[in-house]
Amino acid sequence: MATIVVGFKDNPGGRRALELAIDEARRRNAKLIVVNSLRGGYDTSPEEINESRRALSGIEERLPDEGIEFDVQQLVRDNAASEDILQVASEDNAELIVVGYHRRSATGKLLLGSTPLAVMQGADCPVLAIAES
Repeated sequence: MATIVVGFKDNPGGRRALELAIDEARRRNAKLIVVNSLRGGYDTSPEEINESRRALSGIEERLPDEGIEFDVQQLVRDNAASEDILQVASEDNAELIVVGYHRRSATGKLLLGSTPLAVMQGADCPVLAIAES
């Protein structure tokens, strides 16, 4: 079975990436792996971890109704989000990675942001970067 990995953060870009990844998983009859990566330690408060867990719980409740196989992972292990996304994609032999990003100013449009850019540079499969609406 094909696998799609989506990097999820509970923000407009992350929610849009999730929606697109769900559509792609359904279209390709693929398993969807939702990866939420938090640095942990001093970089992440317990409140941030709990807020992310609540968002992921909502996703876990919703996905059975989407008719796709799925796995939801919250990773808090002192890695950059891009490292976690790339590792999961590699381990699960993903055929597509989906990441969201937020739009920037005219000058900032030259840069996607560190996570999407690092994922695109390190991926062994196609990466779809979707801007928040």
